[in-house]
Amino acid sequence: MNKSITQGNSGSPKKKTLPNKRPMAMGKCPKSAPRASRSLKPRCCNWDVEAALRMLQNNLDDDIAMDWKQLIVYGESGRAARNWKEYHRIVKELKKLQPDQTLCIQSGKPVYIAQTHPEVPRVIIANSNIVPNHSTQKTFDQLDLMGLTMDGQMTAGSWSYTGPQGILQGTYETFNACARKHFKASSLTGKWIFTAGLGYMGEAQPLA
Repeated sequence: MNKSITQGNSGSPKKKTLPNKRPMAMGKCPKSAPRASRSLKPRCCNWDVEAALRMLQNNLDDDIAMDWKQLIVYGESGRAARNWKEYHRIVKELKKLQPDQTLCIQSGKPVYIAQTHPEVPRVIIANSNIVPNHSTQKTFDQLDLMGLTMDGQMTAGSWSYTGPQGILQGTYETFNACARKHFKASSLTGKWIFTAGLGYMGEAQPLA
C-alpha cells in the first residue's frame, strides 16, 4: 500500500511577503556535523538503503561540505536536504524503509513511500522541479527563500558529491579534447589555462 509522508509545508506559496531568511529549522541542527558510519553492521534493512543513508551523511561531513550547518555541500547553494527538519525525517524514513519499498525525495524533503519490489531503486530523488509555465529563476528563488524547494546542484541533492574526484575524469577528457581540436596535440603541455576558479570542483583542473 502506497502512503504519503508529507507533514505540511515549511511555508505557503500564497504569502505576499517573503521571510528575511530562508527557513532552515536551525533548532534541529546537530552540534557536530553528520558523519557516515564506518561500521560493518547496517542500521537500515539492507546495504542498499544503508548506502543511501551513508551517502547523505557523507555529503554533510565537515571535511566535505562547504557549510554543513546550512546543509550546503558545494557551489554556494547546493544542499543535501531542504532544512534540518527534513534532514532528520529523511534519516528516519531511510531507517524504517523495507526492501520492497521506495522512498521518494522531492527537493530535499521525503514526500512518499511507494510499495515496489526489491529489484527497483530504494530511493528516487527529484530536485528543483517547477511547472514549466512558472519555471523561472525568479519563481525558483521565491520558493527557495520560502523553504518550499532547494537547489540540489548536480550531486549535492542526490547525495553523491565526492569532491574533485567526481569531476576529475570529465575535466581530463575536456582538456584532452581541447588539445586535440585546437592545438593538434596529445596534451596541453606548455600551455597556460585561464580558469574562473579553483574551488570545490575546480580544484580538479590542475590534477587533470
